[in-house]
Amino acid sequence: FGLIPRKSDAKAGFHKLLLELDERKKDSNAEKTPEKAVITVEEMGQISGIKRQTMYDYLKRWLDLSLLKKTTFVNSGVVIMGYELNGANLEATFRKAESKIGEHVSKSIELVKELQNEVKKEKLRKINQDRG
Repeated sequence: FGLIPRKSDAKAGFHKLLLELDERKKDSNAEKTPEKAVITVEEMGQISGIKRQTMYDYLKRWLDLSLLKKTTFVNSGVVIMGYELNGANLEATFRKAESKIGEHVSKSIELVKELQNEVKKEKLRKINQDRG
């Protein structure tokens, strides 16, 4: 899922970030205030204990897996862009990511089958050319 820091000595606390995102989503749903679920990249970095730019690197993976979704809202006339869980809770969010990974695996298998067939066809063409 890309939730473990890439370097073995890294100290990114992604578990803290996930818990914060989950709590905000729960509060947001309970109070019917969707903007409460949104968190900025700067906040994400602070909660995780990493720099904003490093958070962007991880954020791309999380977006690709559909763990998070980008959200924009207006608060007191100010436009705020941020991210929130892509589900009602952590389990729903990870179920969506599980589905996304399954789609990627299925597509990869289809591509490998096509490649394998093309390689076989090319070998047969080469054999036929050598004979003819």
